[in-house]
Amino acid sequence: MISVADLISNAPVPGNYFAPDVYVRSELELGLLQNRQGDRLLALPETLLQAIYSGLEKETGQAARLVLFNCGRWWGKSFYTRFWEQLSHYYETSAANLPMAEFLRCLQQCWITHGWGRLELDQTYQSRGFLIIKIWNSPFVRLAPQWEYPVCFLEAGVLSSFFSQLSGRELHCIQTSCESLGADCNRFVLGLSKRIEPAETMVTNFDHDTIMQQLCQ
Repeated sequence: MISVADLISNAPVPGNYFAPDVYVRSELELGLLQNRQGDRLLALPETLLQAIYSGLEKETGQAARLVLFNCGRWWGKSFYTRFWEQLSHYYETSAANLPMAEFLRCLQQCWITHGWGRLELDQTYQSRGFLIIKIWNSPFVRLAPQWEYPVCFLEAGVLSSFFSQLSGRELHCIQTSCESLGADCNRFVLGLSKRIEPAETMVTNFDHDTIMQQLCQ
């Protein structure tokens, strides 16, 4: 039987570090947003995001997709570093020692708290060397221009960089379904570049399941 003394002396089990009611802190008088460590957070107005899309499209044309992807990769590197440091500090151990279920739970909550939508990992094709990421209610989709192809190049860059650092291997990421084109969610395929590059030319002609069948042949 567990004694009352043991319950009092044992440290409480930490909750999710990224729970929004404790992670985001505001200073209304100063107009500041901070996380629980005191680092500044930035709120991006819808008009700014729309201006970024339209400006890149006007100035760079089709190269806007590559610009957004590379910006996402740069952003993803910084995001991974902060995410890893925050978890390691909070749990008082390296994030590498956390159970994978706990690590993923924190990543999912982090994604929601930052306002990027809901994220889920799909391991259906893991044995074939591919990881599928599903995202619902992405603000980047809602505010993007109505292109005839998936629009989440920024998120694809973030995911590519984040999971490359997490796995220790250089991974590429391609979006295969998009809410802007009527899909139920945004799907991203992660894998080695040579294996998923053929999907670049499929995304405008085939659905996600067909693309995966082709990649797994």
